[in-house]
Amino acid sequence: MIVLDEPYVSRYLVDTIVTMDLPVLRNATSVRMNTDGRMRLVDGAEVVRCVHEGDCRMYTNSEHAIGWIAEHLGETDLAKTIALFKDKAAFRKLISGLYPTFFFRSVPFGELDMLDVALLPKPFVIKPAVGFFSAGVHVVRTDEEWTDVLDAIKTGMEDIAAGYPPEVCDAGTFIIEEYIEGTELAVDAYFNAQGEPVVLNILAHLFSSVDDVDDRVYLTSRKIVAEQLAPVTHLLRRIQALMGITNFPLHIELRVNDDGKVVPIEVNPLRFAGWCTTDIAEYAWGINVYRFYFEGMVPDWDRLLQEVGDDVYALLVVQPPAGTVPETIAGFDYETFVAGFSEPLELRPVEYPRYPVFGFLFTRMKGGVLSEAEAYLRSDMQDVIRFRER
Repeated sequence: MIVLDEPYVSRYLVDTIVTMDLPVLRNATSVRMNTDGRMRLVDGAEVVRCVHEGDCRMYTNSEHAIGWIAEHLGETDLAKTIALFKDKAAFRKLISGLYPTFFFRSVPFGELDMLDVALLPKPFVIKPAVGFFSAGVHVVRTDEEWTDVLDAIKTGMEDIAAGYPPEVCDAGTFIIEEYIEGTELAVDAYFNAQGEPVVLNILAHLFSSVDDVDDRVYLTSRKIVAEQLAPVTHLLRRIQALMGITNFPLHIELRVNDDGKVVPIEVNPLRFAGWCTTDIAEYAWGINVYRFYFEGMVPDWDRLLQEVGDDVYALLVVQPPAGTVPETIAGFDYETFVAGFSEPLELRPVEYPRYPVFGFLFTRMKGGVLSEAEAYLRSDMQDVIRFRER
């Protein structure tokens, strides 16, 4: 059973739904996407029945669908599992036995002004306890930075409230936790009918600096998967042992420190990497993550890792630099942007400024040379953004 919602539905996902004849909740988004009548739409009562009887696997492309699930399935184990994962403070408490020395605390927004940051271990990360897409995330390394961060949090409160329902991103409570040094990973996986984790994607974030928290570049390669598959799978087994969940997809963000220790940052339930990021698995590994989940298939990683070379596959979230005023932008030169990459695979434009990104670019970097992705992170994009005349 699929629940489609804003902000973005991948055409690749729609084609998979049609090919597999998967039932889709009838809502405003699915009706809009189904102008050709290819998708099989079902009413909410059928989704509710499906969940209560336990005879279907659920998936959603978007955090926004969580609101519908909370409203119509609020007393089910499915909704309770989603709520536990979405609440970062509750999830930290759940796994605290796995990380007994890890520092975290939750603070209501109204008490942030009274917070004595001198007493907190640094560096630390502060973010909404229920959040999405790096909204409201800040790193604090010194006491002196706190005033500016607090101002930024207050300024961003209205944007968070306007852009996301409270089940997706709620800035009423913040979680403060120690900053985890190391490589940041984004993993798509599901727990099968026996509760065994099945990893479908392992992506590494590429950042422009140690203070960068924007999700703009995701990478995958033989080296990344070969190094991280075993520790990531081990962590997922430990989480499953605490929760006992089955037939459940998720997207988990984590960091791996220099000692190889894997520490979760957050878990996004009932979906894989947001917007269309997860589709990179098709280019890199020939894996249709949606089909694998619904058919209970397991990637043959031993074979896949032997067959691929040293190329790196990347997904670029194409968005304006921080501080750009949307009203000043008249358009975006997609052709010039794509021409800056030697092996672009697919560009998926997005309607800007209705959404905060211009689009998504899948590309391959031969031999693992990351210079093109690094150049994108450093770019002011003045050559591809068309600004309005003043």
